[in-house]
Amino acid sequence: MYYFNRDLSWLSFNKRILQEAANPNVPLYERIKFLAIYSSNLDEFFRVRVASIRSIINIDKKKIYKHLSDDPRVVLDAILKEVNEQQQYFGRIKREEIIPELKKHGVVLYRDEQPLNDHYEVINHYFRSRVLSYLQPHILTGKKTRKVFLENKQLYFVIDLVGQSKEPDYALINIPSNFLDRFVKLPTINEVHYFIAIDDIIRENLDFLFPNYEIKGCYSIKLNRDAELNIEDEYSGDLVKKIQKQITKRNLGVPSRFLYDAKMPKEMVEYIKERFELVDDDMVPGGRYHNMNDLFGLKNPLSPELEYNYKPPLKIGSIEGYKSIFDAIDESDLLMHFPYQSYDYVLRFFNEAALDPEVKQIKATFYRIAPESFICNALISAAINGKSVVVFVELKARFDEQNNLKWAEKMKAAGIKIIYSMPGLKVHAKVAVVTRKNTKGQKVNYGYFGTGNFNEKTAAIYADQALLSNNEKLTSELDQLFLFLEKQETPNFESLLVSQFNIIDRFESLIDREIENAKAGRKALIIIKINNLQHQGMISKLYDASNAGVKIDMIVRSICCLVPGVKDMSENINVHRIVDQYLEHSRAFYFYNNGDDELYQGSADWMNRNLERRIEVVFPILKGEFKAQVIKMLELQINDNVKGVKLDHNLNNAPIEGALKVRSQVDFYEYLNRLGQPAVG
Repeated sequence: MYYFNRDLSWLSFNKRILQEAANPNVPLYERIKFLAIYSSNLDEFFRVRVASIRSIINIDKKKIYKHLSDDPRVVLDAILKEVNEQQQYFGRIKREEIIPELKKHGVVLYRDEQPLNDHYEVINHYFRSRVLSYLQPHILTGKKTRKVFLENKQLYFVIDLVGQSKEPDYALINIPSNFLDRFVKLPTINEVHYFIAIDDIIRENLDFLFPNYEIKGCYSIKLNRDAELNIEDEYSGDLVKKIQKQITKRNLGVPSRFLYDAKMPKEMVEYIKERFELVDDDMVPGGRYHNMNDLFGLKNPLSPELEYNYKPPLKIGSIEGYKSIFDAIDESDLLMHFPYQSYDYVLRFFNEAALDPEVKQIKATFYRIAPESFICNALISAAINGKSVVVFVELKARFDEQNNLKWAEKMKAAGIKIIYSMPGLKVHAKVAVVTRKNTKGQKVNYGYFGTGNFNEKTAAIYADQALLSNNEKLTSELDQLFLFLEKQETPNFESLLVSQFNIIDRFESLIDREIENAKAGRKALIIIKINNLQHQGMISKLYDASNAGVKIDMIVRSICCLVPGVKDMSENINVHRIVDQYLEHSRAFYFYNNGDDELYQGSADWMNRNLERRIEVVFPILKGEFKAQVIKMLELQINDNVKGVKLDHNLNNAPIEGALKVRSQVDFYEYLNRLGQPAVG
């Protein structure tokens, strides 16, 4: 096997999430969050990836399969098999570990057991005063039944009824978890905290909803629908046209997964399948409850117990001594590590730019905007203050389209020049440039180069880096990038690595240099940290480097199509994966270069879409002390044997042994703290 299938490798990553949910050393409510993350991830996977695979299956094999490295039918069967096994694992963790552990700590989440008598009055009152107004029961059988559309991700019950005619009837009723809290807090009794799912509140009141029927059974269902993914973002060339043609033949939001309680009688399953025009591939048996991403909303009455102790973000001493952040940048470039260090410095950069009378122009790219964005508000203030502000807003950021459009319209109304998505091209770069006059009256560009979005909400939980610099070479090339986005003027990049222009050639040349050093008997080392690795050209180049004797350490959070540890192919390549309290999001590219270290960071993963069909920016880390910080981070992550695993050649997340325990996220925080940055507060 030369490459892992990308979807099966992603499922391996999601299983790693489940391993954290099963880990007894993780605080209990953090384990519950990992269950929620797993469930949310899987929903998106079915809406996007599985939906696209099934689209391909419906296209004439002779016309389409020649474009693919894997038979989509075989892949889909393997996906469904793996997901079924993971769902059973999920259920065992929740049922046999999480629920009992909650009870040990005095937290009861009603499930199969009957509520206490003291809670019945509260449950019934909540049902009549809150739940009832959202319910829309439908009798599915009989002559007067009407067509029902199952909403995406909406929860429903299918109920087995027997009426006066003694003929079986089926009913459908929605579970309004999208309007009400999924888990309702009940009165505490004898210092025990009780919660009940809104599903079970409805179960307890089915007689009220169907007074003339005998209730024989009640089973939960959920339908995922096609997310209408941007096909061009996943595939290319003639294949895109064929898939798009297939999609136009279908109804909007075609089913991609129908999840139902595995205890539902077979004849009811067959009826539902026919009634809602489903096919066998849609049907996925599951547990009593669905939409377990709602576990995010299960409140911890013992907080902060049973949760991670999140340490306060660190101050950066090299900024704190300056009245203006621009004065600090004039003195030296600044490298920031989030969330270990405060994101407030990014807010300061934009806030000061908005009010500084010497700032003449601000340009920025946005991929995922925070719902309540301080940065966008600062840019609005800058425009109102008479500054020229240009913002590129990506409207094809999956599932963030509506929020991005809202902010784009708001900024445009304030006088900001908005550049929307370019046809056939996503802008994924996380960059900004501020043009300011210095004390000598000279124009100076101040560049922001990031690995993560301009999003203060995600910055608290995503591990990223950002560079602030007035390096003339870097900022002039950044200015060229914005001119390309504004006017399609052809840029010339030498220091920056930019997708669509020079990124693949530059990465290949950097790898080739390590190959030459290895062949000459010199030390050769590559360390690459990315979220996803799919691009076969880059993988083949890494295989070449491995065969030449280059030692390669990869830190790949999610998709990894490279098969590590295979003799005469990848025996010198190790792939590490880290799942901890923060989501590893930064990208870093280190090349030993015969002792003259060369290091880059940026927004680009090694996916086909990132290297070939997006605008990504990768920037050099030039200052020695910043190189040392990033290399220290990489070393800690490679040696992490607490939250790190190694991906083996069978897609297993293998534990890493070691007498000295290394937990990279905790240890890196302490490393930064020892550099002399006191904690905030």
